[in-house]
Amino acid sequence: MIQERTALVQAPNVAITVALCFLVAVVEGFDIQAMGVAAPRLAPQFGFDPEQMGWIFAISNIGLVIGASLGGWLADQVGRKPVFIGAVVSFGVFTLLTSLVGSFEALFVVRFCAGLGFGAALPNMMALAAEVSSPEKRASTAAVMFCGMPLGGGTSALLTQLLPPDFDWRILFEIGGILPLLLAPTIYFLMQETLDKSAAAGRPRADVIGALFGDGRTPVTLLLWLAFLPTLLILYLILNWLPTLVVANGLDRAVAPQASLAFNFASVAGALVFGKMVDRLDTRWPMTSAYVGLIVALIALSNASGLGMTLLLSGAAGFFLLGANYALYGVAATYYPQSVRGTGSGASVAVGRVGSIVGPLLAGILLGSGTSASGVVQYMVPVAALAGAAVLGLSFFRRPSE
Repeated sequence: MIQERTALVQAPNVAITVALCFLVAVVEGFDIQAMGVAAPRLAPQFGFDPEQMGWIFAISNIGLVIGASLGGWLADQVGRKPVFIGAVVSFGVFTLLTSLVGSFEALFVVRFCAGLGFGAALPNMMALAAEVSSPEKRASTAAVMFCGMPLGGGTSALLTQLLPPDFDWRILFEIGGILPLLLAPTIYFLMQETLDKSAAAGRPRADVIGALFGDGRTPVTLLLWLAFLPTLLILYLILNWLPTLVVANGLDRAVAPQASLAFNFASVAGALVFGKMVDRLDTRWPMTSAYVGLIVALIALSNASGLGMTLLLSGAAGFFLLGANYALYGVAATYYPQSVRGTGSGASVAVGRVGSIVGPLLAGILLGSGTSASGVVQYMVPVAALAGAAVLGLSFFRRPSE
């Protein structure tokens, strides 16, 4: 107990840390959604078929799996701040390079490298949320940080509605690349480290297997993975394919990004509402009800017709899905002691990102084989039920004291 406490440096400025993580989440969300909203323009320009686009969507998540695994572990060794800054610079540079590509191979490589940066940033934000906030506010703190991602994603979709109808899709990645590069020096000068580097250097290297499965954490770790994987599968399928699915359902390409706008902005409210509920009522009923709501929203969305109903139900899906996901980000890190929190968080993100790889690929395969847009959404209903069952099971396990 005393040893873990000594690993913490002087209490950081919570507001500054949360604000900087929030801004990083905004630009990360902007870039992730940018590929989805750019796809209806990008794919015809390069002649990509649905399966090729599925790989383009998936490859950044493959990079994200690797980045999350390494970034969380590395942050436990050398500190949150340097790894966090490196991650932000990395995804900024490769997002900017996305605007310069001219072939499938080049796009494939830069999206993979951008994913490495995305992945390394996420477990550090999860650990920071747990370390700068009091125990009774951890889910809310994580929700505030991570709701920047749907805000950024919604801004990306909104920008397409404000630009001229014939805008060049590359402008999305130019904006998405420059902003994180501007944020990196601000993080360097303003963010305080939450892990004492000298203490971290004096510890033995974290045993990854022991961190994840030692001291009775095996069922908790497995349930976290079982919750994250299907949740991220649904999330990244929708983030990447929603505009395309809307067009396939008969709506005009020009209004398709409005569905992403509704999904992302409604999810901000969901993140804040469910984060607050989890802090007050613990995880069991708030998060289980979020997955029940998601199942209902997906069933209704698969049968929606017309722009108004599509937007309403896209928003409902975002409210419940991101509400559950970001509350899960907030509580996942607290199931691990502070000394291995980055490792535990990184593993959860990495396993979840296996779902985020499968989701975009699955949609591409289904659409390529003739499945309707409604059919793709319907396939997500049992996946949501699996995640809800895992979260319900997780709620019966106690979290370690600090």
